[in-house]
Amino acid sequence: MAGPRILLIVGGGIAAYKSCELVRMIRKGGGSVTCVLTDGGAKFVTPMALAALSENPVHTTLWDLRNEVEMGHIQLSRQADLIVVCPATANLLAKMAAGIADDLATTLLLATDKPVLVIPAMNVRMWDHAATRRNVETLREAGVSVMEPDEGPMACGEFGPGRLPEPEAIWRQVAEWFTGPDALPMQDGENWTPLFTETHAPADLPSFANEDDDGAPAGVGLGGLSASLIQRSGKRAAAFEDAAVTEAAVAAPAGPPPAGLVATKGKAKAAPPTDPEALNHLSGANSAPEPIAGDVHPVSVGGLPLAPFVKPGDGPLSGRHVLVTAGPTHEPIDPVRYIANRSSGQQGFAIAAAAARLGARVTLVTGPVWLETPPGVDRVDVETARQMNEAVKSALPADCAVMVAAVADWRTKDVSGSKIKKRGSAPPVLVLTENPDILATVGTSPAMRPQLLVGFAAETDKVLQHAAEKRKRKGADWIIANDVSFDAAGRSVMGGGTNTVHIVTRDGVEDLPEMSKDDVAAALVERIADALNEA
Repeated sequence: MAGPRILLIVGGGIAAYKSCELVRMIRKGGGSVTCVLTDGGAKFVTPMALAALSENPVHTTLWDLRNEVEMGHIQLSRQADLIVVCPATANLLAKMAAGIADDLATTLLLATDKPVLVIPAMNVRMWDHAATRRNVETLREAGVSVMEPDEGPMACGEFGPGRLPEPEAIWRQVAEWFTGPDALPMQDGENWTPLFTETHAPADLPSFANEDDDGAPAGVGLGGLSASLIQRSGKRAAAFEDAAVTEAAVAAPAGPPPAGLVATKGKAKAAPPTDPEALNHLSGANSAPEPIAGDVHPVSVGGLPLAPFVKPGDGPLSGRHVLVTAGPTHEPIDPVRYIANRSSGQQGFAIAAAAARLGARVTLVTGPVWLETPPGVDRVDVETARQMNEAVKSALPADCAVMVAAVADWRTKDVSGSKIKKRGSAPPVLVLTENPDILATVGTSPAMRPQLLVGFAAETDKVLQHAAEKRKRKGADWIIANDVSFDAAGRSVMGGGTNTVHIVTRDGVEDLPEMSKDDVAAALVERIADALNEA
């Protein structure tokens, strides 16, 4: 097969079942897979399942007389282009860091001269333990690439970092090794291109929602083998990142929403006009203002005449649909309190305005902010992360999505219907559950994914490293990284008027100087227009 040769080591742990889906994705993406199954991994998946999916023999023991006569563990370690350890347990990480070689997997890892990619999966306390963190750093210093685990609910019932990323995200990171200017050499497939790069859904393509697994495009999420093997109740599935997306991709809306919709709290609908003098037309999301007969005067606000906004018909983004998210989300605790963050929404609104000025049809999905809607922009107001997730899905398809919103990672599992009162000195116990990961959902769903997907990373340390990891993990084309930590004067980018950003792509990092948020938006939108028009 003309593609990368992957040697997949399957460790123990409940996450091992996802290795079957990963094998399937690598095969559909054009690569070949040979599996090594540890004793622990064999408790969760069988050699027969991996052999059937990979169409290659599965290796389970160092003491195979037929293979070891020819030093099979050495050959396995040298024949691959990349070795992937998935899932990597705390025990396996510790053995790798210490150089222990007491089975086939650890022996070939010690004997290999090929790059190694490790995907950990374990309980949150095990992942946060000082010994595990020390082992991870040791491996990274030795040149091993360690993919950060996802955060979320786990099979043990706890919540936090340590969950195995979805197979689609792992496959994207694997493919990154073989693309771009620093691509690894391959023994097969000199001009190989990963199949998922061709599954972006342009705005004029129909939904794939009704296709079965055999007819689905390559690169779909857990909609195939794993989905049929692992049963999930609706209540359990709601806790996962992709709960808002069914295993068949969500179909795009057939047409524009009906006119006359009035915004209601908690509903992701277009907000109606708020200027009484502008209510001479329908308030639907796509309704154009009706002209007033004989009115030739420009619009004025506060006595100052303003020229009406006219969208350019021949701008660089004319005919394109750009989706922008902005602002924070508010996750209610009770009728008075909520979980939120410091996002002001200014950068997202500036990007929406800049895209409209270049001729794009812009949909702006925003959390609770006190900013005026930019001219020429369709605005959708939401409050919570789940509402924003639904609004984003309703706004797709789009040519480009720019996910600027600072979406709350967690929400309270139960919202109190009345204000929570103090009870002595003991604070109330808040049980948190994970919100949907909107960027990852769009990035790993071929039927929804725009031609260009841009995410934002607000970081306080290791800004570029975390942004690069996020780009691969979420399946985004670009990540716009910025440092949101407080300076010596106690100021932060969040809520301020300026920003310093770094554009992280598969080809490297472009650093922009400190500028006003309007200038940052203009610079980003110009690059977006160039990327869309070059594609």
